[in-house]
Amino acid sequence: MESYTAVKHLHVTAAYLSLIFFVLRAFWSVNENSVLKARWVKIAPHVIDTALLAFGVALAVMLNFWPLPGWLTAKIVALIVYIVLGTVAIKRGATPASRALFAVAAVAVFAYILGAATQHSALSWLAAA
Repeated sequence: MESYTAVKHLHVTAAYLSLIFFVLRAFWSVNENSVLKARWVKIAPHVIDTALLAFGVALAVMLNFWPLPGWLTAKIVALIVYIVLGTVAIKRGATPASRALFAVAAVAVFAYILGAATQHSALSWLAAA
C-alpha cells in the first residue's frame, strides 16, 4: 500500500501544480504578457499534465477500477471540459475579458473535479452536504 500512497500523493501534487500553472498562464494571457511565448512556458504544462494523467491511470490500475465508477467517469468528462475552457482562456479567447471569463469557468470545473475526486461522487461537493 506504500506505493499506492506515493502515487496518490504524486497525482495530487501534479494536480495542484497544473492548477497553479494554469492560473499563472491565464493571468499572463489576460494581461497579454509576452512570457506566454517562452519555450519553457509552452513545454511545462505538457510535462505536468502528462505526469498527472500517468499517475491517475496508475491509481485506476492499482485500484482495479474497471468498469470505471460513475464519479471517475464524471471526473474524466469534466477534465475534457476543463481542457477546452482552458484552451480558450489561454490561447483562443478573442479579448482579455473573454479569456478571463473562460479562465474562471475552467477553475470552477477544476473545483468540481477536485470535489468528485475527494467525495467519490459525481455530485462533487454537493455529496458532502
